[in-house]
Amino acid sequence: MTARVLDPTALASTFRAEIRQEVAAIPECLTLAGLLVDDHGPSKTYAGYTRRGCESVGIDFDLRMLRPDDVERAVHEAGCDDSVHGIFVYYPIRGPEHDRWLRELVDPRKDVEGLHSFWSRCLYENRRFIDAARTKRAVLPCTPLAILKLLEASGVTNTGAPKPLAGIKACVFNRSEIVGQPLAAMMANDGAEVTSFDIEGPLLFTPRTGSGSHGVRDTTVDRATALAEADVVVTGVPTRDFPLVRAREIRPGATCINFSTLKNFADDIVEKAGVFVPRVGPMTVTMALRNAVRLYRNAHS
Repeated sequence: MTARVLDPTALASTFRAEIRQEVAAIPECLTLAGLLVDDHGPSKTYAGYTRRGCESVGIDFDLRMLRPDDVERAVHEAGCDDSVHGIFVYYPIRGPEHDRWLRELVDPRKDVEGLHSFWSRCLYENRRFIDAARTKRAVLPCTPLAILKLLEASGVTNTGAPKPLAGIKACVFNRSEIVGQPLAAMMANDGAEVTSFDIEGPLLFTPRTGSGSHGVRDTTVDRATALAEADVVVTGVPTRDFPLVRAREIRPGATCINFSTLKNFADDIVEKAGVFVPRVGPMTVTMALRNAVRLYRNAHS
């Protein structure tokens, strides 16, 4: 068996074609403000990807180079500016605690990253709409949403089913507030049983019947057991100390996705996996653009 390597760029192109049509139907110029601290290299690269993504779908991208002390003011100004329809903050700015505060300062009506607690609460409560009439859809965080779309493209998802990941066992290495934790919750909301690993140990995210939100509990399952049982393995560990996931550890035919900037899978993973996704980046930017259109529609419907 040789894994099918799924190119996120190709999938992103398909979504961008759809977004381009939606943007063209909007009666005003859609503008996304990017807030970047200019001495952080990876964020600068990410901003470049965002600019190209915006250009590809017809969205104006206004990149603002800032000192860390000026970011709060810039967030406020962009939130009050009617000509700005979306805000993208390139973290990290000052570290986890300060950045958590910054995420709360972004107007949720312009939060294309889907990181404000308003959107997090929708996610963790499994609320798909924000109005009683169910006409305004909730926004989901970009990278977890990108991963779900990649799973759908890999053939794992039962598209159209009430619980499209029902019966799936997943293993996620990363439980950050930005990606790993919301991803595990989103997968469990869609029916998967997810073992989530981080430095504090494993947790089990489990689906609930009906449309209710997931459950979370402690588990004693170890890495070897979780990997051997997983239909889906997702890794996002940003350190070279992480022991690479090797072919001998995974279930034959498993779908394996790496969203870390570092390689988390050994090269031999393609000898046993069914689908391998080596990176997620292009889809993350595309989901931010998709969120920008959704936020505009919510505001103007």
